[in-house]
Amino acid sequence: AVQVVESGGGSVQAGGSLTLSCVVSGFISSSRCMGWFRQAPGKEREGVASIYASSGRANYADSVKGRFTITRDNAMNTVKLIMNDLKPEDTGPYYCAAANSAVCFGSSWWREKAYDSWGQGTLLTVSS
Repeated sequence: AVQVVESGGGSVQAGGSLTLSCVVSGFISSSRCMGWFRQAPGKEREGVASIYASSGRANYADSVKGRFTITRDNAMNTVKLIMNDLKPEDTGPYYCAAANSAVCFGSSWWREKAYDSWGQGTLLTVSS
């Protein structure tokens, strides 16, 4: 069975750092497009970053460029989101998801509907 499990959420002060982890089983993460999404209160789920784990090709939302880094450890079937200079507007649940590899190379990498396997989410709270 396919499983996607996130961890690493917590509470930090503005300007702080945190790393989220996503471990997958039931498929090889390096063969898929792996994405991180978040959902601010009252808003739709939005793509934060994606990575084609086989090559390391990454995409980022403008709101996190220069602050967040998505990485992969193919041997461990793990994808991480390294978050620096956190802001209160980064608060919310963060989800890891998997999609067909082609998604990472197109214009839809940030679309929720492009992904077919999802984790339950891990919560990040950034206080000012």
